[in-house]
Amino acid sequence: MSAVNQNIQMLPDHVINKIAAGEVIERPASVMKELMENAFDAGATQIDVEIVRGGMQLIAISDNGSGMNRDNAMLSIERHATSKIRTAEEVEAVSTLGFRGEALSSISAVSRFTLITRSADELSGTEIRVAGGRLQDVADAGCPPGTRMEVRNLFFNVPARRKFLRTESTELAQIRQLFAVYALAHPETGLSLTSDSRELYNLPGGGSLADRIAELYNASFFSHLRELDFKTDEVNVSGFAGLPQTGRKDRSDQYIFINGRPASAPIIYHAINEAYHAVLARGRHPSAFLFIETPPEFVDVNVHPAKKEVRFRHPAAVRDAVIAAIEKALVIEAPETERREPSFRFDAPKAPPQQQHELDIGDQRSDFRGQKPENQGESVEASSAGPPASDLRSPISSPSSPWAWCRVLGQAGGLYVVLETEDGVVLMDPQAAHERVLFEKFMKEITDGTPSRQGLLTPETIELMPADAEALRRQIPVLDEMGFGISDFGHDTFMVDALPVHLQAGSPAVVLTGIAKALEESGASARATREALRETVAQAACRVSVRAGDSLSTKAIERLVEDLAKTEMPYTCPHGRPTLIFTSFTELNRKFGR
Repeated sequence: MSAVNQNIQMLPDHVINKIAAGEVIERPASVMKELMENAFDAGATQIDVEIVRGGMQLIAISDNGSGMNRDNAMLSIERHATSKIRTAEEVEAVSTLGFRGEALSSISAVSRFTLITRSADELSGTEIRVAGGRLQDVADAGCPPGTRMEVRNLFFNVPARRKFLRTESTELAQIRQLFAVYALAHPETGLSLTSDSRELYNLPGGGSLADRIAELYNASFFSHLRELDFKTDEVNVSGFAGLPQTGRKDRSDQYIFINGRPASAPIIYHAINEAYHAVLARGRHPSAFLFIETPPEFVDVNVHPAKKEVRFRHPAAVRDAVIAAIEKALVIEAPETERREPSFRFDAPKAPPQQQHELDIGDQRSDFRGQKPENQGESVEASSAGPPASDLRSPISSPSSPWAWCRVLGQAGGLYVVLETEDGVVLMDPQAAHERVLFEKFMKEITDGTPSRQGLLTPETIELMPADAEALRRQIPVLDEMGFGISDFGHDTFMVDALPVHLQAGSPAVVLTGIAKALEESGASARATREALRETVAQAACRVSVRAGDSLSTKAIERLVEDLAKTEMPYTCPHGRPTLIFTSFTELNRKFGR
């Protein structure tokens, strides 16, 4: 410790408040969060948010909640003053969104703050003005019951913090994303958001979660969701879970609400991954709107200064309930008249079908009729039990080929192909192999700048969440070069009239946001473009590849074997699953004691 200022002393209140503000108020969106939580706790049925210049000039929130009398209004701006808890024990069973009593004192310490409020039983309201933590004025005010809070010139007295704010558009995108989170958490409450005098959202109250999701997203997105309804003595899980095709690289479409509070917990993310692990590629995250209700005393919300994370007293019970709720939702088959997507099952592969085929993949039909050596006859079409052994010995010249020649022995269990090579026996998963072949074919066309563009019969309008829309908007020129036809209609709405032909089976919203977000994270270089495309193209290859349990003709298998041998990475599918499992003759001899 230096010799200067060694004496310990109490910090002045205005310094303490600025330090506290640094823990609670990170950016304009943090201010909006704290003020909206106060409005919800006050029982408001209508909350209106006004933003100017991304919240850096003004954040104003008006509500029709219970309001406050003058004495309570004066106390509300003091540090650690709250109406929501009285004892230390009550912290362990908090049922309100706010409880620490730090928000208003922290906000008023780093802004020019105005509070206008009136309770229903008061004839007049109260107006309080604070600048940089110093009380400026208290006066009577004529106002309706409820509360209006105005935060102007955020961080005007903390220049170092203001320098860390991003551009107005970025800060507004953060505000819009957080606004949407609270809109989902409270579909019963009417909400509006206005930015620079332009109305961005006007959401009516009194609706259901399904209504609110449809308002914020679109009908196409909602059709990919399944309702959650699962209860135990300790945990109630409701909301919606997405079908596997809603998977994306990040968790931005996963919303978790615990006793009505937007929050997170590692155990819940683990539960979601566990529920989808058998049906969704590693690194993909499905859409989820999870509402978890449990007794308040079983949740610790006092973990993070911004209340972003919680802990559970019985985490295993919560994890098991989330897994059970998702699995129950995804295996339900809707009535035929109501079904909008193919039902989804966790069942193991069934017996092989009687009819064999040549791997029809939508509009693209793979011609698995490879050239055979002259000393071989035509391959025999398979019987219903699977293709017979073929004497085909195809020389492969590719340096990445896993064999110099091979012979197809048959298809076991209606799924795995058995091959003999010069060194041993190979089991091939035809689904994983076909995914690899198609993936490299699709990627080559797109990254070579020669994608086949397919115009949509009817252009599709997609509306995205604010953060996704901002990312997509900046990447439209790059997406155009990839074969997408897309136009910005404003208000986070885009018109899509063409897709790369290999990606047309996917949802335009899912495909475009996945690529745009990846480009946003890594830049628009050629290498970044390839990385951004990789996962989306892998998903496209997965959708159109041969299915598990399909029984293939010998000709189809022979062509697939040849095509796989010519790929750059024949040993795994694009998601890392093995395509081939090899057992050498040496290993077989050893096991048989030869």
